[in-house]
Amino acid sequence: MSDPRAARIPFAGSKAAHLARAALAGLPVLPGFVVPYGDGHSDWSGEWAGDGGLEGLRRAWRELSADGTRPLVVRSSSPQEDTQESSLAGQFASVLDVQGWHEFRAAVRTVLDSAHRSDGTVAPMAVLVQPMLAARVGGVMFGADPVEGRTDRMLVSAGRGGPDTLVSGEQPGTNYWLSRWGRLLRTEPDDPEGLLGADGLRRLARLARQARGVFGGPQDIEFGFDTSGQLWLFQSRPITAMAVRPARGARLLGPGPVAETLPDQLEPLEEDLWVAPMGRGLAAALDIGGTAPRRQLRSLPVVTAVGGRAAADLRLLGAAPPRNRWLALLNPAPGARRLAAAWRVGRLTAALPGLAVDLVADVDRRLAETPSADRLTRPDLVSTLRWTRTVLVSLHAQEALAGALLPEPRATAAGTALAALTEARALGVPDDRMVAARPVVLALVAPGLGRELRLPTDPGHTEGAPTARQGAAPTTADKDTLAALDTLPAASPPPLPSLPPREALRLRIRWVQELQVRLVRDAARRLVVRGGLGEVSKVGLLRWREFVEALEHGRLPGDFKERLPRAVSAPLPDAFRLAEGGTVVAERPTGKGKGGNEGAGQGVSGGRAAGTAWDGTGPRPADPVLVVRTLDPALAPLLPGLAGLVAQTGSPLSHLAVLAREFGLPTVVGATDAVRRFPPGSRLTVDGTTGDVHIREQEEQEQREEQQNLGQEPQGDPR
Repeated sequence: MSDPRAARIPFAGSKAAHLARAALAGLPVLPGFVVPYGDGHSDWSGEWAGDGGLEGLRRAWRELSADGTRPLVVRSSSPQEDTQESSLAGQFASVLDVQGWHEFRAAVRTVLDSAHRSDGTVAPMAVLVQPMLAARVGGVMFGADPVEGRTDRMLVSAGRGGPDTLVSGEQPGTNYWLSRWGRLLRTEPDDPEGLLGADGLRRLARLARQARGVFGGPQDIEFGFDTSGQLWLFQSRPITAMAVRPARGARLLGPGPVAETLPDQLEPLEEDLWVAPMGRGLAAALDIGGTAPRRQLRSLPVVTAVGGRAAADLRLLGAAPPRNRWLALLNPAPGARRLAAAWRVGRLTAALPGLAVDLVADVDRRLAETPSADRLTRPDLVSTLRWTRTVLVSLHAQEALAGALLPEPRATAAGTALAALTEARALGVPDDRMVAARPVVLALVAPGLGRELRLPTDPGHTEGAPTARQGAAPTTADKDTLAALDTLPAASPPPLPSLPPREALRLRIRWVQELQVRLVRDAARRLVVRGGLGEVSKVGLLRWREFVEALEHGRLPGDFKERLPRAVSAPLPDAFRLAEGGTVVAERPTGKGKGGNEGAGQGVSGGRAAGTAWDGTGPRPADPVLVVRTLDPALAPLLPGLAGLVAQTGSPLSHLAVLAREFGLPTVVGATDAVRRFPPGSRLTVDGTTGDVHIREQEEQEQREEQQNLGQEPQGDPR
């Protein structure tokens, strides 16, 4: 190992070369020798063809093993393993506790044979030979935390004996999280035996820092302490699986309340039609309310799209606490902003209902005056689409202000839509005529350019089953009415019940979005006829400016034919930050919620209920607690008869939260990782006041333990 050639990876392989470099730098490396790659040794069958031949190898073995009295370790050392790109950990053989010359030769043969892969290729292979150390404690140390992607932390996993049982998965070991200087941050599980004391942890941290200096980056290290307490380095290789970590100060994002409006994955044109106006509208509302610096609102979008899914800045929306609560209390800027905004907000609170009525009236008038899409000229179609994007900004701004400043509405658009849907189906109105007959039902479904508009089924029916009189032939009077309702809004729809300002604004947002869908689809048909677009469904691959350019001048982007629809992406975590390259990094829970329940949410509809977790599909339990990712308005038909409702994300002012209060349904939002933690069939207790959600078996066990600690006999569940 002291030969300079041993530090050359093509000659000695990565494992041996790394240890040779470490030894030259003064790190505690066991002595040894290398059977180098090349010189025909990969075909060795007992007669060594390299420098010195078999006798040279035997002399090296005698010296290291004290003429066979000291056991050895024979390890693989391929140039292809332990690299920056791939460790190939565990892919090649190593043989422990090798004693005697014949056993040594067989061990070398085993290591060389492991170079033959299942695909028929043969990896270049050198062989590393070192003494077998009887370690008192051994393990693996990462000079950075690969799970959280933190280079200012170290992660150590240790157990009795050498590191082989840990790296093979035979035992889990004890995990230690250390600062860069060896200060213990936490231990999992507890370490009552004291495998590694404070001195041992500091020595390991020093070894990790030294290895980082030698190799230029944090290392994946195997180590061992012998019976005398000497620390030895068995292996050092680059960490190849570091989790990405967001930059310092990266924004905290999450689907939050915006996923209730846009729950599905969006195409680029849908982002520009719906996400961008929502972001500008919310920014205007936050600016008026003085809740965020104007410079920040102008430079950062309040709502953005990540992988085609809408996400909001949770701190700007007040859905997450400030980074430092004490500094936030001492910072005079927010108070100054609110003071400056107080006068206009006070006046706005009084004026907002009237402003909302005026805006709703303007939108209704413009919708009523807009001909069907196929009757619009190309300039008029583009002009109408531009108006829809502009008016959505105003609608979103006023809707946000109404939610913040006005009393909670007693009636909701979703509740009204649900009643209208039930009534229309009872009258035999088919679903394909429902929007024309009852435009309010659009409050129950999300917009989509390429998705078929599917209304929720009745809660008592399975997917696709006919509801009462659904699809039945309408009466003559019905036919006369339906024939006139081919545009949005209907020419003479049944009168809508009076809705509070916020709910009326929400409904108009959805109507304008539906108008956009119809206009874009008609424009896409025109582009197909003109040539170039190919298929109507591909219009969503355009951005807004490209779409307008294609309509006005007939020019599509040069790379349009190569564009493909987005691959389906997983739903976004409840809270996350973006790392380099737009990688989503989920925010980890910081502790326990109210009542000591880890990941507890926010109660938004009071009451306490017990029931069986249900995800909205499959057989409905007798006492269902609906557990979902987000409060999608399409879930409204499922609310009657529920025992409780739990959502991973959501706002107390969302459609479904308000509707849940109308039903007196105990509801919790913001329950971290609820879909995974509470699978269908789990017996749950939901507290809509405190936000606590418990699995009932755990809760009953805790009650029994508490009663036993108080010297009481456990009692049965009173429910």
